[in-house]
Amino acid sequence: MTRIAVAALGGTISMAPGRSSEDGVVPRLSAEDLLGELGSRLPMEVTAATLAGLSSSSMDYATLARTRQWGIEQIEAGADGLVVVQGTDTLEETAYLFDLTWPSDAPVVITGAMRNPSLPSPDGQANILAALTVAADPRSRGRGALVAFNDDVHAARWVRKTHSSHVETFSSRPAGPLGMVAEGAVHYFHPSPPRPPVLPGAEAVDFVPLLESGLEDSGELLSLVLQGGARGVVVAANGVGHVSTATADVIAAAEVPVVVASRTGAGPTFRSTYGFHGSESSLIRMGATMAGWLCPRKSRILLQVLLAARVGREEIERQFRLRGDLDR
Repeated sequence: MTRIAVAALGGTISMAPGRSSEDGVVPRLSAEDLLGELGSRLPMEVTAATLAGLSSSSMDYATLARTRQWGIEQIEAGADGLVVVQGTDTLEETAYLFDLTWPSDAPVVITGAMRNPSLPSPDGQANILAALTVAADPRSRGRGALVAFNDDVHAARWVRKTHSSHVETFSSRPAGPLGMVAEGAVHYFHPSPPRPPVLPGAEAVDFVPLLESGLEDSGELLSLVLQGGARGVVVAANGVGHVSTATADVIAAAEVPVVVASRTGAGPTFRSTYGFHGSESSLIRMGATMAGWLCPRKSRILLQVLLAARVGREEIERQFRLRGDLDR
């Protein structure tokens, strides 16, 4: 019989009302509470553990490293897949971190909920059921980390939270979802592409801020974080990878890796179309790394993992080329 391991980390899906009527909901439910009767209704064996009780806004590398290690141990002990249940605020980042560092062909599927269990029509159990279905399907093997949510199946590289409260919040623009769950089965629209090489996991990372460009950006904030000891910076730049002339001057003088991604939410950074000071081509000449199709949040995760592995600038550039290109 197929065996799936489930790690519960907290989040909206695990929240219940506080001790008084004036309190909001807080993480209180265990993995067993979340599963309820699902385990007995499915043709699989489910092993569940409560590894944390955090809101996902407080998620950290140490918790995820511990979860990853627990998952690896479950796979080595015979589990066929791992489901990670957490809050949605940082779920896309957790998914990409697992995608970069998960050493097994066994699937790891991340899910959560937008409606806590005290609300009408909570979506938590439906999402867990979908995640278990995806994790148990042999065709999910070798696909890296996946997100199962609202019956869609997303690749970790593309998925993003796109609405603050709607249940259909997760989207994979412009690639679209990998598949969907219907009638108790997962239906994939695309074959599994080759996975890039797995990177080392990290329990702790250096200070790597994410800054967004905007109107009349003086570059002062970027200068301050560089002076404050940032080991690297990701700039969510305008359009296809453009910053102000003042910010470009700061990037030119930076002594740590600077990765430039697009703040738009869809589409890549360019490399050679524009030529003004602060354009993508000028930033490349200054030594900045372009994120390609990776969004700013995924770019930050990748840069943090690479810096934790103590790789040099050349390897950082190579990894962003490898993982940020559309056809790789």
